[in-house]
Amino acid sequence: MEAIRVEALTKRYGTTLAVDGISFQVRAGQTVGLLGGNGAGKSTTIAMLLAILVPTSGRIEILGHDMARDRYRALARMNFSSPYIALPGRLSVRENLRVYGHLYNVRNTDRRIAELTEELSLGDFLDRAAGELSAGQKTRVALAKSLINRPELLLLDEPTASLDPDTGDMVRSWLERYRVSSGCSMLLASHNMAEVERLCDHILMLRRGRIVDEGSPEALLARYDRDTMEDVFLDIARGRGQGAETPQPAETTQ
Repeated sequence: MEAIRVEALTKRYGTTLAVDGISFQVRAGQTVGLLGGNGAGKSTTIAMLLAILVPTSGRIEILGHDMARDRYRALARMNFSSPYIALPGRLSVRENLRVYGHLYNVRNTDRRIAELTEELSLGDFLDRAAGELSAGQKTRVALAKSLINRPELLLLDEPTASLDPDTGDMVRSWLERYRVSSGCSMLLASHNMAEVERLCDHILMLRRGRIVDEGSPEALLARYDRDTMEDVFLDIARGRGQGAETPQPAETTQ
């Protein structure tokens, strides 16, 4: 089963074409990276997947549900993490997680909060106001919020931003274990290329709202004759290399 199927997805703001007819799939249990420079269309694409933005045209199907007609069934089975979207600052971390647990109809919400507190080391600030947390602590809480309902699909926007190397490695290891144990699918937008190489099975490279190349990390490294994904990213973002200007034939993800 495909967790995400996107067909000819387009978003236009007046004369600005933010997303230009992109099509892609994410298989069940797969982690796909969504990469591109600022303004490439990553955030707009994620917002459309979350039904926050209405596409100008195209089709989105998530977990077998058409998001134009049946989005609520899909939204109950997915979640989203971004350190750039603030939780209510006056509520404690525990209170925030409890609110989201109730929103997602999580059974025994307090037990689930206790599990996430241990797994993501939230205990030192669980009863502190969310607005008083450091950037790294907010990132961990955002991830805990995204996992409260044991989602089948996770949309992740810079999930380890502002974390020190040790905590960042812990979070990546936890995401890997969660995917293996739950079969969760993930779409990851990140500027951390080492993170992308570690977590992703397949990568979509965006430039000016279009998918200009895609493939496994190994395939892209070989195609661009580079040693790191950072170098591949720079080639495409700066308009160099075979995938920089025209879309490549889609590499199969089957």
